[in-house]
Amino acid sequence: MKILITNASLDTSSGTEIVARDLAQAIARAGHTPIVFSGTLGAIAEELRATGIQVTDNLAQIDAAPDIIHGHHHQPLMEALLYFPETPAIYLSHDGSSIVDEPIYFPRIRRYFAVDERCRNRILQTIGPAAGEVSLMLNAVDLDRFLPRAPLPERPRRALLFSNHARNDTYLPAVRKACARAGIPLDVMGSGTGTASSTPEKGLPSYDLVFAKARCALEAMATGCAVILCDFAGAGAYVTAATFDEMRRKNFGRALLTQPIKAEVLLREIQRYDPADAAAVSQRVRSEAGLEEAAKQWLAIYADILDDFSLHMIDRKAEGHAASLYIGRWHSLQRITWEKDQAARLKRIPMIGNFVHRTGVRLLRRFSSDSSL
Repeated sequence: MKILITNASLDTSSGTEIVARDLAQAIARAGHTPIVFSGTLGAIAEELRATGIQVTDNLAQIDAAPDIIHGHHHQPLMEALLYFPETPAIYLSHDGSSIVDEPIYFPRIRRYFAVDERCRNRILQTIGPAAGEVSLMLNAVDLDRFLPRAPLPERPRRALLFSNHARNDTYLPAVRKACARAGIPLDVMGSGTGTASSTPEKGLPSYDLVFAKARCALEAMATGCAVILCDFAGAGAYVTAATFDEMRRKNFGRALLTQPIKAEVLLREIQRYDPADAAAVSQRVRSEAGLEEAAKQWLAIYADILDDFSLHMIDRKAEGHAASLYIGRWHSLQRITWEKDQAARLKRIPMIGNFVHRTGVRLLRRFSSDSSL
C-alpha cells in the first residue's frame, strides 16, 4: 500500500511529529510505501528523508495518488482529501483541546480514532453520530530505539524533567524544589530550556526517575525509568503496575494531571519510588506498546477500509457541502492563528517581553472573537 501521512509540522521533536516519523518508518520496514505531507518542514522531515521516505510540503510532488490517507490535524488532512478526490482516509486525534487537532467531518474519512478517552470524547462531541464508532489507538514506542536500561537502584540517584514546556517561568522551579528536598539532582531535557535532544533514547538510561507526560512518559517507561506524571497543566501520580491500564487509556496525559504543581505534592510522589514496580511497568510497555505491533494494526485497518471503500460510490454532493462548511468554519481562524503567533512573539522580547505580551494580548482580545488568547 501507498500511505500518505499528514501532520501540521515536521520540525521539532515533539508529540505528533514523532508519531508521524515512527509510523512512517515502521510502515516502510513492513514493505509498504509511506509519504509524509506537512506545511512546515524541518529536522524531523530531514530525518525521514535520510531513511529514503518521501516528505513534501507540496502535494503536486507526489507522482500518484496514495491508496489511503492517515490524517493527523485537520488542515493538511483536508488539503490531501481535496487534492486526491478518489482516496479514502482515517483521522487520528492526538489532543483534546488543540486548535490544529479539532475533529472535522468529511465523507471520505471512513473511520475516526483517538489516542485516549479525552480525544475520543472530543470527536464524539464535535462530530456526533456521523463519526461512527470511535476506536482508541493507544500510543506506541519504538522498542528498538528505546532499549532497556540496567536495573534501577534502591533509591533514585538522578532525575530528569522531560518536556518541551519545562521552563523557569512555568513549573520547573517546583520540580527542582521537590528534587532538592529529596536530595536528587535534576536535569532537564526539552526545548523550553534549550536542552532538547533528537536522540532522547541515549539520555534516558542515565536517569532513575523521570517527570513527564504522554509520549515522553511512555518512552521513559519503555527504557525502565520510574515515572511521575507532570507537566505545565498540573501534577499527576507516580505510575505503578496497578494503575498502568487506566493511565494508558488516558495516554498518561492531561486528564491525569489533577494536582497543583507544588513541591510538596511532587515530593509525596517521589517517596513512592519503587524499583521493582517500575520494572514491572516497563515490562508492560515493552510487551504491549511496541511500535511494530501498532504498525501491523494500522496496516490491517487500512486494508479493511480499502476493501469496504471499493464497494461504495463517492458522494460528490456531500463532499462539496462538507468542504464548504469547512472553509466557512476555518477561514476566520487563520486570522486567530496569526494573532496567537504575534502574542507569542511579543512574549519572547528580552526583559520587557512579559509586559508587552500582556498589553498586546489585551489589545488582540478587544478585536478578536477567540477567548483563548
